[in-house]
Amino acid sequence: MTPETGPAADRIAGFWDAAAASFDAEPDHGLRDPAVREAWARRMEAWLPAPPADVLEPGCGTGSLALLAAEAGHRVVGVDLSPRMVGLARAKLRGQAAVVLACDAADPPVGAQRFDAVLVRHLVWTLPDPHAALRRWVSLLRPGGRLVLVEGRWGGAASPPYVAGAECLPWSAGVAAATLAEAVRPLVARHRVEPLDDPALWGRPVEDERYALVAEAC
Repeated sequence: MTPETGPAADRIAGFWDAAAASFDAEPDHGLRDPAVREAWARRMEAWLPAPPADVLEPGCGTGSLALLAAEAGHRVVGVDLSPRMVGLARAKLRGQAAVVLACDAADPPVGAQRFDAVLVRHLVWTLPDPHAALRRWVSLLRPGGRLVLVEGRWGGAASPPYVAGAECLPWSAGVAAATLAEAVRPLVARHRVEPLDDPALWGRPVEDERYALVAEAC
């Protein structure tokens, strides 16, 4: 996809900047409900290596999952395209072993740094080239490191694009587990898919497909 057919980065950043103030109102975004927070903390403990580990979170949003990881004893680098999201995440993570960068989550500018885990939640549907992002994220893992993709399939053909040009995105309505597994399989040593239909994770029952794909780097 070329910039002419896909949404421009400034439009995407602007959309999420506008959403930042109310973003944490969603139970699974802000994790303000103790039951929802505990449900995510249990999953994170199972998905991530034993602490302390170096964890990269592309598309960290307001930093709620990054905060859970930091509180568990991990060293966290969060990345988000939205400056307002980054500002909220930095405030949330103040005092933790964490940094948050305002930049392209599909290609984090981390130099030679490598990570024990890359954690990504509900990001690939926003990307013009999700396959390139998957390759980049796997390249940032140490041998045996974990790629954790929390994703789902929602919306549909009738759903309006969230920004102009988003209708051309490859996975604009989310991505089915089978499709994402096919994309990840050649890049990793092994992987598994874990359904995430527990209402405690979302603060409500869900009917669409939601899952975690957990992969181990070669």
